[in-house]
Amino acid sequence: MYHKLIDKTIPEQVEILTRALVEIESINGTSGEAAVADFIKDTLLSFPYFKKNPHLVWEQAVDQKLGRKNIFAFLKSQNDTKNTILFHGHLDTVGTDDYGSLKKDALNSDALEAFFKNYQFDQDVKKDAESGDWLFGRGALDMQSGVAVHLVNLLYFSMHQEELNGNILYMGNPDEESQHKGITTAISELNRLKRQGLNFVCAINADFMTPQYDGDPHRYIYTGSAGKLLPSFYIYGRETHVGDTLSGIDSTLISAEINRRINNNINLAENIPGELILPPSCLYQKDTKDFYNVQTAKSSYLYFNYFIYEATAKDVMRKLEELTVDACIEVEATLSANYQEFIKRTGLPTRNLSWHIEVTSLESFIDELKGKGADVDSVTAQVIEENEDLEARMLCFKIVEALQQLDPDKKPRVIIFFGPPYLPHNYLGESERDQLLLDVVKRNLDETAKRTGETFAVKKFFPYLADGSFLSLHETDDEIDALVKNFPELSKTYPIQIKAIRELNVPSVNMGVYGKDGHKWTERVYKPYSFDVLPTLIRDTTKMLLDQSNERHGKKVVTE
Repeated sequence: MYHKLIDKTIPEQVEILTRALVEIESINGTSGEAAVADFIKDTLLSFPYFKKNPHLVWEQAVDQKLGRKNIFAFLKSQNDTKNTILFHGHLDTVGTDDYGSLKKDALNSDALEAFFKNYQFDQDVKKDAESGDWLFGRGALDMQSGVAVHLVNLLYFSMHQEELNGNILYMGNPDEESQHKGITTAISELNRLKRQGLNFVCAINADFMTPQYDGDPHRYIYTGSAGKLLPSFYIYGRETHVGDTLSGIDSTLISAEINRRINNNINLAENIPGELILPPSCLYQKDTKDFYNVQTAKSSYLYFNYFIYEATAKDVMRKLEELTVDACIEVEATLSANYQEFIKRTGLPTRNLSWHIEVTSLESFIDELKGKGADVDSVTAQVIEENEDLEARMLCFKIVEALQQLDPDKKPRVIIFFGPPYLPHNYLGESERDQLLLDVVKRNLDETAKRTGETFAVKKFFPYLADGSFLSLHETDDEIDALVKNFPELSKTYPIQIKAIRELNVPSVNMGVYGKDGHKWTERVYKPYSFDVLPTLIRDTTKMLLDQSNERHGKKVVTE
């Protein structure tokens, strides 16, 4: 690959690599993730610096089934410094089924451009295709072009080491689009390097950014990443025959009322001025019946995508418990009123029925069971052993369901817990380190804006999910306990290294490629900014951050 790149300009190099990466079907959850990792490793080893130092390119196994791996490459400074910038990004893409009849061309940028030049149903896409300034294809925006930018900058610095007053570690990770197994596996490797003396000044991700509204002129730079929780609800009612329906407590009715109060409720979103903050959204709602019968549903499953920005799991659990109590009181009142009206109309004798629905966190429920002498640990272990191949979220529900069965009273109940995945929020705080880093980013953006005419806006949180979330942890031990104790067997169902993330503590900035329609069949990256302006922006930021870090630690700074 080096010989295809060496005589080309930086924008040409980025485009060549982007096209080559897009052509690899690197869909999440397939062996294509291993194929794209191998391509990146081979590309790195073709660079003269790494050809001479092949031991500075290595891989870390992520899983055996698919052969997925993390790829690392270390460019050593000519100076005596441990200060290091981490270039990172994910290697996987989402699937291509959304391309429909064009699926065979989903990885063919030229074929897609030709198609969209004549596409009459979306004039914005048609105009972009006709301009020649946009590159189409699955992964072109999210985020093979970002990977290409990092590789080209690594090549540049390997050939201009005199400009670099520190080290660069490149890291490519699979599985960002699903369980984040790549970055969570990489935490141990990053901490190994840190313990050997590397000082990670900052991580720079090149994940994509996009306009936030029609006519938006801004190029967004994010100095942190939103976190994510998956609050989940196991809802246990009182089943009954439909011929006696008014005596039951229907779990689907409870589920519906909870969903109504949470789904897209903007009042549950944090209010942080100037940031794109999203409310929770329902990702799954289903009763547990496996087949048709005339019995009402005994239990139901419900879970939500819940972004967290400055809030903690403890904050969210408290808020959701209060909301769920209100929802259940509403359901109780409705059920009771309907039953009383039924008795009034029919003249039947009333029955001694309770409509109360208990609401509890998983932590409190486990404490209650243990207080009754239940062997919670053995039951949990047995469920995990018997369902080792079950999808992670369903495994969590199975665990909670088995615990509910330990309740001798079989009370109608809602148990609230957290399921996988969990992503910490990572953002710049008020420390001297973080504020100096922010100052460097802003100064470089000002200089780049003057030189290029681009309009930049600095935001605190990358509004989507990104691997940078796993590089730092802000919660206190007490706040983390609220997550761990409400997560069914966290170490087994979602083995995230919370203590290791806290130890790593690397600030993460997202300077991403620019484009439109990520995860859509019209996905496209804007070449003039992404292939030309952005690589220079990242290189200049890298140099400024390393210079500043060396000055802070009393190191001599080499000037060009």
